[in-house]
Amino acid sequence: MRITTIGVGAFAVAAVSTIVLTPGVAAADDYAGQKYSDVMSKLGDSDLTGVIATRAGDLVDDDDCVVSSSEKAPWIKGDDFAPVTDTVLLNLNCDAGVASAKTSGNSKASPEGKAAIEAAKEQEQQEQAAADAAKAKH
Repeated sequence: MRITTIGVGAFAVAAVSTIVLTPGVAAADDYAGQKYSDVMSKLGDSDLTGVIATRAGDLVDDDDCVVSSSEKAPWIKGDDFAPVTDTVLLNLNCDAGVASAKTSGNSKASPEGKAAIEAAKEQEQQEQAAADAAKAKH
């Protein structure tokens, strides 16, 4: 019986130390998955500065890149070592939405590729609806 009690106690101590020493889950990224141009507009509206920290790919213009992740700037400035609170570091994915024979990008089977295909279909439908509306006016 004593062995069981010690074993359970050791397990409890190990579990508590794991919970205490494990870092918390990161907060959701407010800008991930959005176009760089849209994020820069939102940051400007909030009096924040966006800085490109990393860039993967070079197939699309900066404005059309997708923010893969972001974080508040982790540095300090000035003689008083004040934390920087107005800068957001942006990691960009500038590959094509979906890979083709000539361009790199997401697989058509990946969640990102499926989303890009769906977005292209929606854009095409909107353009067709606008063209149909313009024809109906004339």
